[in-house]
Amino acid sequence: MCGFAGCRTVVLVRTTRTVIETRHFAIRAVECTDDHPRWSAPEPAPSAHIVLVQRGHFRVDVEGRKVTAEPATGYLHLPGEELRFAHPAGGDLCTAVTLSDDELTGGARVGSGAVRVDARLELAHRLLLRSGGDPGFAAAEAVLDLVRLALREQPHDSPPPGRADLAERAREAVLADPLAAASLVELARLLDTSPSHLSHTFRHHVGMPVSRYRNRVRVSRALARLDQGETDLAALAAALGFSDQAHLTRVMRAELGHTPGRVRALLAS
Repeated sequence: MCGFAGCRTVVLVRTTRTVIETRHFAIRAVECTDDHPRWSAPEPAPSAHIVLVQRGHFRVDVEGRKVTAEPATGYLHLPGEELRFAHPAGGDLCTAVTLSDDELTGGARVGSGAVRVDARLELAHRLLLRSGGDPGFAAAEAVLDLVRLALREQPHDSPPPGRADLAERAREAVLADPLAAASLVELARLLDTSPSHLSHTFRHHVGMPVSRYRNRVRVSRALARLDQGETDLAALAAALGFSDQAHLTRVMRAELGHTPGRVRALLAS
């Protein structure tokens, strides 16, 4: 990859930006400027990564499996595997998805090597990069979508959803307290299932992702508070579990087409 292990063994300019980081996964954008056609020295990978290319291309050798990484071909490597890199075409920009929790693979058998990137996976990649406002739920679901597409064996494979009662139990948990589970992974543990299975089942039976439903519940409660005369938007955002007032504003604009301030004015009038 353009970052982490391989880039440290050659002379280059590297910029790493953390897009999202949780205890279950991390998303980093890594940009390398290099012209190094020969293989770098091998180094062990510290953790599992799915690597997708945003721009440019390079070569990676994962334990003897050589891959040309470019926008239509990514790769996956596992912890401890030795990686070598070559940059025969100059610099590149990559997204590295670090999977620190086996639950995010949904029990799938994971093998290292090339990852075919079709249009659906590329869209999932781009949506993932825009999901940082809600790392516990929206970003986790985006990671699950990306992992499912990256690990699938057939282009149209989709696991069957679970029973409707699992979706209802998840709905009841969110309604009882949208802040009870700090993340999709923790909500799945609470319901004794995997995040992947919960996400797929909920979307099938409820018609929307868990993150969208949770936001609907939180926006409903924000409307009730604003209707009661709440004026401190920062406190309202914190009470409803948004990362900050700007996050509350983005979600309310997406759900309602209005900012909290505009909603407050409408209710006051």
